[in-house]
Order: sequence, then C-alpha cells, then structure tokens
Amino acid sequence: MSTHKNHPFHLVDVSPWPLMGALSAMIMMIGLIKWFHMYNNNLFLLGFMITSLIMYQWWRDISREGTFQGLHTYNVVMGLRWGMILFITSEVFFFLSFFWGFFHSSLSPSIELGMMWPPKGIVVFNPIQIPLLNTLILLTSGLTVTWAHHSLMENNFKQTTHSLTLTIILGVYFSMLQAYEYMEAPFTISDAVYGSSFYMATGFHGIHVIIGTTFLLVCLIRHMNNHFSCIHHFGFEAAAWYWHFVDVVWLFLYISIYWWGS
Repeated sequence: MSTHKNHPFHLVDVSPWPLMGALSAMIMMIGLIKWFHMYNNNLFLLGFMITSLIMYQWWRDISREGTFQGLHTYNVVMGLRWGMILFITSEVFFFLSFFWGFFHSSLSPSIELGMMWPPKGIVVFNPIQIPLLNTLILLTSGLTVTWAHHSLMENNFKQTTHSLTLTIILGVYFSMLQAYEYMEAPFTISDAVYGSSFYMATGFHGIHVIIGTTFLLVCLIRHMNNHFSCIHHFGFEAAAWYWHFVDVVWLFLYISIYWWGS
C-alpha cells in the first residue's frame, strides 16, 4: 500500500487503544461500584492501573505523530483546536447541572429541609479559611501557566520550565488541601441535599484539577524533551485552556457554594 497522500489531513492508523481504553474504564467503574458495596477496592485499583498504562501508550502515539512524524498539519491542528473548544463547552454544561441543582435547592428550600438553607444540623465550612487559600492557589496557578505560555512563545526554555513546574506544584498543593478539607469535614455526602450538592460539585472539580495537573505534567515532560516550539505547541495550549477552565469553575464554586451558600 502506498503511503503517499495528496491531502493535508491525518487519517489515523489502526489502534488498539480506544477499545482497550473503553474496556479498562468499564473495569474501573465496576470496581468502583464493588468498592462502594463490598468495601473491596482490588478491582478498582486493577482497572485504574490498566487505564493509566493505556493512557500512557495512547499519549505516546499521539506525541509521536505530532512531533516526529509531522502528521499534525495546520488543518489537523485546527480540528484539534475545535475539538478542545467543544470539549470544554461540554464540561461547562456538565458543571452547570450541579450549579442548577444547588441553586434550585438553596433558593427555595423544601419543607423536608426545614425550609432553611443550609439545612438544620449542617455545619458549613468557613469560606475565609482553606477555601480562600485554595482560591488564591488556583488564581496564582492561572498566572504561572500564562507565564509559561508566553515564555514558550518567546523560546525561553528556562522560564517555561520554571513556570510550568510551579503550576504543577500549585495544582498538587490544591489537591492536598482539598483532601485535608474532606477528611476534616463535619458533614458527609449523605447529609441531605447540601452534602450531595457540595461533594458532587467540589469532588468533580477536584478530579478535574488532578486531570489538569497530569495534563500539565505530560506537557512539562514533553517540553523537557524539546517537543514544543514557539509555533507548534498545541498540546500545551490545550492544557492551558483546560487549566483556565478549572480556575473559572472554582471561582463560581467558591462564590456560590462556599461563600453565598453558607
């Protein structure tokens, strides 16, 4: 078969990773349900490990296609840009559902909640303690990832490395503080609609922070291996867009759930 093509698009090769990724995600979710009902996390950990290995190999193939094989032409990159924009748009509506549920319950508390918000017996977090610190951390990380982007466009390798490393450290610090907050929380996910709304919204945001931190860590590794240039670095741009989205969602979470909702 001839490898010649007379178009600027990338027709991907046959890959096992989509099917294997879907199966590993199914194993992980079945393991999660087993963990919840049977208090045994062995299957979840196995699924998570398989998913991580598949992610590594899938990302390796995409990095190879875009960096060494030259398959990410202008048309392909524009398609990737629109794909990322639509993905972030879908994430906006995902979080919109949580905010909708929260405001529906808080603006007109039902008689089952005692017609008060927060419901009676719920001791809420102080918004000027750990939540405010986490807000400052994410706002600072937004500045450092922008610094990294501008340094990359100016071909400043050293400053890009430093600023990207600092962003990752701030992301890890945020996750550690949120984990500490969860461990010290005076209410659980089963404590009325307040607990459900709080943990679903902040928990999914926390997962997004972990994913975004991993995204930026992959970009740092690629940057250290000279995969990016000042004109060809969409992988990093996508990570930066995602991180700014995570920042904005947290601002809405802090203002509505931690500050106004308390």
